[in-house]
Amino acid sequence: MTLELTGLLEEARQRGFLGPGPVEPHLDHARAFAVAAGEAPARAVDLGAGGGLPGLVLAHEVWPGTAWTFVDAQRKRTDFLAEAVEALGLDDRVVVVTERAEIIGRDAEHRRTYDLVVSRSFGRPAVVAECAAPLLRPGGRLVVSEPPATNVSDRWPTAPLATLGCAPAQAQVIGEGEGYHFVRIDQAEVTADRFPRRVGIPTKRPLF
Repeated sequence: MTLELTGLLEEARQRGFLGPGPVEPHLDHARAFAVAAGEAPARAVDLGAGGGLPGLVLAHEVWPGTAWTFVDAQRKRTDFLAEAVEALGLDDRVVVVTERAEIIGRDAEHRRTYDLVVSRSFGRPAVVAECAAPLLRPGGRLVVSEPPATNVSDRWPTAPLATLGCAPAQAQVIGEGEGYHFVRIDQAEVTADRFPRRVGIPTKRPLF
């Protein structure tokens, strides 16, 4: 961890992009994504990248060879992310995109091209799954931060996930004590062309 990265995350907190409290637990949480994900991806997406977690930490500290796309629909957040990427010297392999995830998922530059999608607080499970699956190649994986003590089969039901080409969700707890809770979902098949649905529909009419 560099002081520069810590300072950037503290700035993100001051701008309201991260919750209150010390930065260190956010860093530990971000690092735990890498354990949940397994091997280093060649290409990865931070969906709803917001204040830079976990993407900035994974790109800067954990996977120095991974090409990243940070996606967020809010310009004020992506402006900050672009500044942070440049400050950390990551602009040769990190791209910041200001766009809705439903649109990115239909863009040939992004669709079915990624090995990993991470999501910390993008939205409810059905929205995350529908927006992430089209980005993943078969064999890729989605790793999502989860609240503790939740029923994974209820939050991530197998049948609707299969509609998106996804394998059943796997719960993971990383770390000691209560640890950090994640769901990992492997992309088993190519996502059907009808997904993601047009902007706003995944939220208004969720698949599950």
